[in-house]
Amino acid sequence: MVKFEFFFDISSPWTYLAFSRVEALAKRCGVEIDFKPILVGGVFNAVNESVYEARSKPHPIKGRYYLKDLQDWARFCGVTIGQPKVFPLPAAGLMRAALVAQDQGKLSEFSHAAFYAYWGELKDISQPEEMMALCQQVGMEGAAVLEAIQSDAVKARLRANTQDVIDRGGFGSPTMYVNETDMYFGNDRLELVEAALKEAAGN
Repeated sequence: MVKFEFFFDISSPWTYLAFSRVEALAKRCGVEIDFKPILVGGVFNAVNESVYEARSKPHPIKGRYYLKDLQDWARFCGVTIGQPKVFPLPAAGLMRAALVAQDQGKLSEFSHAAFYAYWGELKDISQPEEMMALCQQVGMEGAAVLEAIQSDAVKARLRANTQDVIDRGGFGSPTMYVNETDMYFGNDRLELVEAALKEAAGN
């Protein structure tokens, strides 16, 4: 049985691109996805602090291409990615809510809705009322979710997922593993991931 893990944070636009394609990829390969919500800010703080300097002092030429590249990918993937007013998103509560959604069998629906609300509709989905709306949209009880994300158990699970990807050499979102040790980072590595999954499955 091939193991495929997908560590992700909804606050990353490149993760939105990957998330929009990874489920179809897994279906083609005949594998299940083990989704692992993380807090990418925690990863950056531990192993990739240069991200903050690059954001505060973007290179003008690279910055213009970055925006073009992102929009090229968005069109290719069929998603809308704008420029949210709140960026980076304080995502701890949101990613804890993703864990609660996972427990209820609704992680995919919740994450798709959250990606679109933040990147497409440019909503501040870190706010309780917006999280409530997302929960209701996918058939979850918003008040119960907001209570659950304050629990020590859910907070610990998010920390554990985040530490797990750090310990295994990850440095951002999305980070993917085939059979635990074969690591891939980024939306633009999905073709390599698909090839690795098919090879691992003997296809």
